[in-house]
Amino acid sequence: MNFNLHPELSRREMLKSSGIGFGSLALAGLFHEEKAQAAQNPLSQKKPHFTPRAKRVIFMFMHGGPSQVDTFDYKPRLEKDDGKPLPFAKPRVVSSKTSKLLRSPWKFPRCGESGLPISELFPHISKSADEMCLINSMWCSNSRHGSALLELHTGSDTFVRPSMGSWITYGLGTENQDLPGFITICPTLGHGGVNAWSSAFLPAVYQGTAVGYASVPADKAKIPFIENKDTSQKIQRMELDLLREMNRQHMRETGPDDALEARINSFELAFRMQSTIPGIQDISDESKETQKRYGLENRKTHNFGRQCLMARRFAEKGVRFIQVTHSYKWDQHGNLKKGHANNALEVDQPIGALLKDLKQRGLLEDTLVIWGGEFGRTPTGQGRDGRDHNPQGYTIWLAGGGVTGGLRYGATDDYGYYAVKDKVHLHDLHATILYLLGMDHLKLTYKFAGRDFRLTDIAGEVVHDIVV
Repeated sequence: MNFNLHPELSRREMLKSSGIGFGSLALAGLFHEEKAQAAQNPLSQKKPHFTPRAKRVIFMFMHGGPSQVDTFDYKPRLEKDDGKPLPFAKPRVVSSKTSKLLRSPWKFPRCGESGLPISELFPHISKSADEMCLINSMWCSNSRHGSALLELHTGSDTFVRPSMGSWITYGLGTENQDLPGFITICPTLGHGGVNAWSSAFLPAVYQGTAVGYASVPADKAKIPFIENKDTSQKIQRMELDLLREMNRQHMRETGPDDALEARINSFELAFRMQSTIPGIQDISDESKETQKRYGLENRKTHNFGRQCLMARRFAEKGVRFIQVTHSYKWDQHGNLKKGHANNALEVDQPIGALLKDLKQRGLLEDTLVIWGGEFGRTPTGQGRDGRDHNPQGYTIWLAGGGVTGGLRYGATDDYGYYAVKDKVHLHDLHATILYLLGMDHLKLTYKFAGRDFRLTDIAGEVVHDIVV
């Protein structure tokens, strides 16, 4: 019986019919190489879920809670009814007692071709009005600084969760393998402290790297112990190779150890940073004109100006998420006029310079800039010149990174107390930030303690109306 069902193939025919198999083998090889690279360096770049509008984030955190009705949410009715009682009920839970409606002491000129109303507190920022998207309908779940701060940074006001920067770095890695993926400059140590930039249950490599902290002047804020003058890099490399092999041998005997893996990766990153960080932290190569534009020659603007300049330098070098913090100054329960005026003076010129600088360098189109505090403030007065905490309705603005500029999205009521139109919860904001970076917030998950977690927990809708 003849079992040869096919005629003998020539070499040419065999190669032709099996060619598709070679492609599959090559693809499998690429996947294996990519997976091996990610295992060796968890900060290596990862593919987004879809084409991103932004590659990186600069988050400017105004700690304390700026007043929306004095900054970016113009309320002519509040001005008209100054001194009258609030004509509707206050929230059931408030921080403390407030009295009658209190008008803003500042005018709101129309700015840019878009005519966005922006407080006269911000003459420099307002020059970039056509790049900005004001979300006037933000709201969150907590009226206390600590809980609200954590909700903004992590998505939860009650539990320890990974921070926004950690989630983004976990999802995308970073463009520069010689730098951390997530840097926070002069962060606050109060109201949540390190939990605001913690990786929590995500691998430790995604934790934010703090450059100084709030009580350290920005020109003194450095990543410590980055230079080793006693041991050459050649000897250090030999020491790290030996240490890594000892640790690998330990894990072969005892099994996987996430904490040890994170420690190995931190040693390797610290070694690579030695040749990169000193040059970034040294701003002597910036022109006098640039330093003056950021306000480095002015005592009032020097500190935050340096933070903003450093943020631009880190963004240029491929850091994925950079945060700068104007620490705990916006909590004006009293002395509103003097306090907000001083705060705005410190940040307005530096932020205005950053926006212009990013645009001139072609970075703004793929850098998402975010500005905001942990909540807003009441349109009713506290004492004779103050406002209480208000999570019911406030403003956060975005610029660049695929956001529609010159847009005022959503609205609070006539007095600026409650978000009433196109409300945006922090979960929605987080979902939108991830979307702009090319990630589906429903798919960016991490399994921990028997369930899948995500930045947006079990909520969140992308605000497509603000996306270009």
